[in-house]
Amino acid sequence: MSVTTTCRDLSELTAAAQTACRLFFQECYKSGIKNIFITETYRSPARQRYLYAQGRTRPGKVVTWTLNSNHASRLAWDIAVGPPAALYDLATLNKVGAIARRLGITWGGDWSRNIDRPHFEVISNWTMPKGYKLEGQVVVPSNSKLKVQLIVKDKKEEKSMSNVWNPGSPAIRTETEDFLAKAVKDGVINDSHLKVLQNGTMTTDRLVGLQMTILNRRDKVSK
Repeated sequence: MSVTTTCRDLSELTAAAQTACRLFFQECYKSGIKNIFITETYRSPARQRYLYAQGRTRPGKVVTWTLNSNHASRLAWDIAVGPPAALYDLATLNKVGAIARRLGITWGGDWSRNIDRPHFEVISNWTMPKGYKLEGQVVVPSNSKLKVQLIVKDKKEEKSMSNVWNPGSPAIRTETEDFLAKAVKDGVINDSHLKVLQNGTMTTDRLVGLQMTILNRRDKVSK
């Protein structure tokens, strides 16, 4: 990769840094901050030297104060702010900086010297703080046209609707309900089974199993 090319690929970071970055973006999203995006992740030593030369031995404004950045260690990432705010909107960066602190992520805005508000980094053995977790798929934008997203699957047990018992006839439903109600009255099955049938979530497999259980127990009693 050329020293003039910026890497924005999250997968170029260490596993710990990737998790920290995703958690950071998740918590920003949950706080209502969705217009931030990655501007750089991994930075090769050669690119670091190239950037360090800017404003010193090469024309331009100084953009870095060190030759030993944690970008080269794959432990750091930089962000910017998308529209409608300014690219490095101070209010937004201060808000996300406070979020980073809670997550044990170092924010460049907290440095006493060489303050770097768009910069975030973690130590190599960073672990997720107690009480936090990744709640779904965190979409981390790499340009200002995208927004942070958190895609969370429904945690409720998914039931296959094709397996939900549907007799297609009110008469058969009533007859089946009476059948289970008698079994409950006789103490053959628990009344929770009847409630499942009544609320429309009884599966065909479960109903067949109940019917077999009821008939087997009644057959034993009759003998």
